[in-house]
Amino acid sequence: MTKTVFLAGALALATALPAAAELVTVQSQKPVGETMDALEAAVEGAGATVFARVDHAAGAQNAALELSPSQLLIFGNPKLGTPAMQADMRAGLFLPLKVLAYEDADGQVWLTYEDPAEMLSGLEIPADAEFVAKMQGALGKLTAAAVQ
Repeated sequence: MTKTVFLAGALALATALPAAAELVTVQSQKPVGETMDALEAAVEGAGATVFARVDHAAGAQNAALELSPSQLLIFGNPKLGTPAMQADMRAGLFLPLKVLAYEDADGQVWLTYEDPAEMLSGLEIPADAEFVAKMQGALGKLTAAAVQ
């Protein structure tokens, strides 16, 4: 009986933990702020909406803590996000899209985002959905433009 309870508990815990989505990382030769400025301009230039830009390092500083430069851009385009939510409303948990710019311990700056196919894989959304491919393409183009 104890073994059954243990296995049931382990199974419940494993299914309760979110799967780690595949992360796509792009190297930048510019500082975090400049990289994020370029990303924000690329997003707006593509007709998407920037909802927020979060400066994690500034937040840490306000709490008297230290954190390497890092900023998160939250943005979206209803032409891509709405079809995802029409397919499965729970996609709204993962949308709008997010890209993180950060400086690692060696001083290298990176842009990182979740691959939309992986991010939405646990939902009732076909892996070959056209809007997923469009999200992947948009994120690839936007991050490439930001690091040039």
